Amino acid sequence: MPALCCGKIFFILLPLKKAQGKNMNQAVDLDELTLFRDMARRAFEQEITPHYEEWEEQRMVPRALWNRLGEAGLLCPDMEEQYGGAGASPHVTLAMIEELSEMGFGGFASSYGIHNNIIAPYVSRHGTEEQKMRWLPRMAKGQVVGALAMTEPGAGSDVQGIRTNAVRDGDDWILNGSKIFITNGIHADLVIVAAITDPGKGAKGTSLFLVDAHSPGFEKSKKIDKIGQHTSDTALLFFNEVRLPAEALLGEENRGFVIMMEELPRERLGIAAQAVAASEGALNITAQYVLEREAFGQKIGQFQNTRFKLADVKTDIAINRAFYEQCAREYAEGTLTPDTAAMLKLASCEMQCRVADQCLQLFGGYGYTSEYPISRFYVDARIQTIYGGSSEIMRELVARSILGR
Repeated sequence: MPALCCGKIFFILLPLKKAQGKNMNQAVDLDELTLFRDMARRAFEQEITPHYEEWEEQRMVPRALWNRLGEAGLLCPDMEEQYGGAGASPHVTLAMIEELSEMGFGGFASSYGIHNNIIAPYVSRHGTEEQKMRWLPRMAKGQVVGALAMTEPGAGSDVQGIRTNAVRDGDDWILNGSKIFITNGIHADLVIVAAITDPGKGAKGTSLFLVDAHSPGFEKSKKIDKIGQHTSDTALLFFNEVRLPAEALLGEENRGFVIMMEELPRERLGIAAQAVAASEGALNITAQYVLEREAFGQKIGQFQNTRFKLADVKTDIAINRAFYEQCAREYAEGTLTPDTAAMLKLASCEMQCRVADQCLQLFGGYGYTSEYPISRFYVDARIQTIYGGSSEIMRELVARSILGR
């Protein structure tokens, strides 16, 4: 990517930086955010659009893409400047997730979200100064790709069922176990691993570790083939006597579950950003299609059924965008609660699946072919109600907020 583009991206980010002495509750200038969105979209169109179909067929983006995005200042923008970020509001990271999703790059939007919206905040918020200096600048440059390893073959949404364990050996830890369905698992250089460190205590005996993916005993499976989000490299990870130094522990020992619960609202906010923006993208290409396609002597868009379907879709999206933007403001102010984040993920992801289904229907048989991008919006949407906590788990969390346990 040309250096000029990189300079422009950082120039746009400067007014969006956090005010000195404040957290994330500063007002975001919408004009400046829109300007940044436009710059980011042009960068994505240059670096991603011409190659995305090929990457879909290859089932992975090239590792070099991360480096190019890092050079352009498009990674970890809300991270502090001393660690290589731009010190911007979290709204900027969410805006880039939205742009990728609206453009139909759902698989890479998930990979991007893990790296920027989950791993970087985990390290930034809970890491030591040494850990931050080791990992964050390289994450911002794209030299290190991050992944989060919670899910196991026998423990999905129920993170309390984790079996991967870490045992002390002098000042070190010895890590054993496996994780499955890990986004960025193939490209990952840094993996945050949840492991049992105090057996018998369940969630209260869980810790998090910053694991260098190049460590002896760390193995990656071949990429897991999925029905959608093909460019999201998903893998099974194995830990066989992986020796970790004491400084690999993230946060306090046995407080891993607490940290995960604290960070889940932001993760679910990012997933909702994907859901809302991808739905808008699906609606845009569908509206264009029905204005061009003819049946029975008239444009499909002239049929009342089509018009009413699109009206319902737009209304559904608008309601969810309003809720999403409310939650984004609450997160920036530090007031987004876990149950509200659960409601947002539940509503927005279920909406995304409805929208993708209804839009594909209006394409008829063409919508079922990979030639038309609506098919990718459809298959990429399906996982959204599963990862980050399934819709069923979200309903249970919301119910507990009403009725108690």
